[in-house]
Amino acid sequence: MTDDPFSEEKASRRDWRIALGLVLTVLWLVSAFAYVAAGMGWIRFLGQPMGDLGDFLDGAFAPLAFLWLVLGLFLQQSELAQNNRAIRLQYEVMRKTAEQAEIQTRAIAANELHARQDTFIELAKLVGAHLEVVSGMLFMSVLGPAGSGEVDSDQMDVLWSRTSSGEAALFSRRLILLRFQQESVAAAREIFWGTPIRTRHSETFIHSFERLLRTAASCDPEGMIVDALRGNGQGRVCQIMKELQHAPAAA
Repeated sequence: MTDDPFSEEKASRRDWRIALGLVLTVLWLVSAFAYVAAGMGWIRFLGQPMGDLGDFLDGAFAPLAFLWLVLGLFLQQSELAQNNRAIRLQYEVMRKTAEQAEIQTRAIAANELHARQDTFIELAKLVGAHLEVVSGMLFMSVLGPAGSGEVDSDQMDVLWSRTSSGEAALFSRRLILLRFQQESVAAAREIFWGTPIRTRHSETFIHSFERLLRTAASCDPEGMIVDALRGNGQGRVCQIMKELQHAPAAA
């Protein structure tokens, strides 16, 4: 037993037309037999010459042949119509399936992107802490005990404690402020590139920050994370370092 409504509808139409053809065929044959029996009798009919007998049979069965030809055409048209309808329904099902597959693909891609972004955020925290350590070392070489001594060891310990407690970009902000306190570009260059130690710290900072930007770009199609990184304190320090790297040195 089938559950296909189209198959049942198609079978009912086919049975109706075939039944009509059979009824008409039986009525026609009964009429023909009655005509032969009443008109000339079967003995006289069978005694006809073969040519006359063949002409009679051709004329008698020609309407039946035409009837079944017409019924066959109608049945074929009905079959074709049902097949076209089934093809259209299959196309709709395939189209909806393709749309669902596309939606699922986009959802999977979005989930993957979110996972990569979450992973990047954790990575950015580690890299940010590393960059802040480099900024602190650079600041200490400029104003700390290893530099001009304007900031003594106790003050440096306080700054490092504040950084460890979660205060973001503390040394980076101080480096930015220090750069704009200088009266000349050459003096500002000395902060970041004035000694081999400062040069090494600046190169490490730039290298790490640019690697962070490249990683951010791989999971940031709209560039929002990259813009945020370039606009924060560490991003501005990196920009200052690159701008001053090839500036004229102090005489």
